[in-house]
Amino acid sequence: MKNSIHRVDFGTFGGPDVLVYRAVELSAPAAGQVQVAHRAIGVNYLDTYHRSGLYPLPLPATPGVEAAGVIVAVGDGVTGFAEGDRVAWLASPGAYASAANVPADRLVPIPDGVSFETAASAMVKGMTAEFLLHRAIEVGAGDAILVHAAAGGVGSLLVQWGAKLGATVIGTVGSTAKAEFARSLGAHHVIEYRTESVVDRVRELTGGRGVRVVYDGVGKDTLAQSLQCVQRRGLLVSFGQASGTPDPIALSALSVQGSIYVTRPTLFHYVAERAELLESAGRVFSALQRGWLTIPVTARFALRDAAHAHRLLEGRQTTGAVVLVPEE
Repeated sequence: MKNSIHRVDFGTFGGPDVLVYRAVELSAPAAGQVQVAHRAIGVNYLDTYHRSGLYPLPLPATPGVEAAGVIVAVGDGVTGFAEGDRVAWLASPGAYASAANVPADRLVPIPDGVSFETAASAMVKGMTAEFLLHRAIEVGAGDAILVHAAAGGVGSLLVQWGAKLGATVIGTVGSTAKAEFARSLGAHHVIEYRTESVVDRVRELTGGRGVRVVYDGVGKDTLAQSLQCVQRRGLLVSFGQASGTPDPIALSALSVQGSIYVTRPTLFHYVAERAELLESAGRVFSALQRGWLTIPVTARFALRDAAHAHRLLEGRQTTGAVVLVPEE
């Protein structure tokens, strides 16, 4: 049996204008799948990389790798889930739709008290913050960390969670308004990179030592500076490229800077196994329920307005999390 739904897809790579909102038919879930009627869909920079062709997908394609909603149908062989369950998911692209068929092993239950919008935003951004702080490196009391784009989707979570773990959090932002937002989330020091030298300020704030770890989701505009901010035997984490693909780093530069470690991690490599997915989601939801973490959803758009959401995201005109809301 098929259902009529609405979906956003693209048949060629390019700017936001390639996204098309259309009505389509969705088949019943196959064995091992469930059908989820979406209540909220997370919007991430990864979606823009897929749309632009930076990370190419087979065409035509539907962007989006996270969403939250209610199960409306269950395929053969699925256990542990039933119609009516509130769930969130992280899987292959296909989330920009009013409903989707999703592998059951990519679902997590949404705890009581957690909204659909929060859950949808927690899957990519929340679990990215979790693995960056707990598994790419274990951040703890006494550490100094530098978070680029501290008012952004992932950055705002790294600021909050890092502070709760006892780290001294230094954030970079592009405006006074974003600086105030980052401070409200718990950043101990905020650097406005348009008017201050990030490297000089970090060295000043750390007594010349530098930080144990830099979280760089900006890329081309920041990576060279990031390397200069890392302390001896510290870690540079390059996990995104909002400003473009970063230039290569010479191995000799890592030695000169102080035997620096560099990693380019991807969330899906940290939640590839179901046990990893559940562990990561569990940590995120626990942090939310304990009040350690809030996911500020600062922009909501109808699903049909996905292109506009992409324009604002790529224009660095958003803070916190951005979600799409299906109209039906």
